[in-house]
Amino acid sequence: MSPDLALGTYRCRDIPQAAVHAVACGASWIDTAPNYQHGHAQTRLRPVLAGNPDLRVSTKVGFFTPDIATAAREAGVLTPAEAASGHCLSHRYVAWQSRRNVAELGRVPDIVFVHNPERADHAQDAITNAFTALEADARAGRIGGYGVATWTGFEGAFSVADLLDIATRCGGPDHHLAAIQLPVSLVMLKPVAQAMEGTGPLAAATEVGLDTFVSAPLHGGELPGMVTAELAQLIDPGTTPAEAALRVIASTPGVKHVLLGSGHAQHWEAAQRILALPPLPDKTLHEVIDVLGA
Repeated sequence: MSPDLALGTYRCRDIPQAAVHAVACGASWIDTAPNYQHGHAQTRLRPVLAGNPDLRVSTKVGFFTPDIATAAREAGVLTPAEAASGHCLSHRYVAWQSRRNVAELGRVPDIVFVHNPERADHAQDAITNAFTALEADARAGRIGGYGVATWTGFEGAFSVADLLDIATRCGGPDHHLAAIQLPVSLVMLKPVAQAMEGTGPLAAATEVGLDTFVSAPLHGGELPGMVTAELAQLIDPGTTPAEAALRVIASTPGVKHVLLGSGHAQHWEAAQRILALPPLPDKTLHEVIDVLGA
């Protein structure tokens, strides 16, 4: 089954316009965070979500802007030291930020991701604190479910099995852990190599029924300038570098949603076409891994 296109609002310059293109191309998810666009991403999404009630939305807890830090300190949920750090996963802060997310989005988020918990000194303790707060929100109907969005966390700070264990301790067998999000691209190729062998976070998440969101598939827009004509030819003759890069991600086992942050209609249309194609042969993916290394 081909993965879905989704709008990722990190570094997205014009969120409302990007959302229009995303919806036109059949995207069913928008991913955001309270600290994106200097703290304005969620409020800029509110009219989009109101006008498209079938759109699903994921947001995050963890990072915050100086303005959010000031509000949180005034609310008594951040200490001065926590406010200065720019990131917090304490139970009281996560519960406060989760309620704030709902107010800014104008609706209950379908998933709230714990944002880069590997940043904490004791990542699994931080995840436990956050999951405890988010489990309470899920049971009260204030969020649909929760997950972890990470950049390097699956490199040793925690595993999918660890997340399941923590969620079970926080919420029992009927916990609301729903998804993971991680970067996968021709630069961040290790998850592809692992998935091809049936290992790693994508395979583990798929095995236990968790949703998977892939961030930075074009490595922040840098990949089209990095992919050579020879590599694009190896991946899929006749495609552009950006299309070739997306072709690999769309063909990776376990990838369910690919986050694209472009504000250009032609980029969405091209991505829609690429994701609708059949997966590349395993032989091609193994050749790409051999050429680039994992």
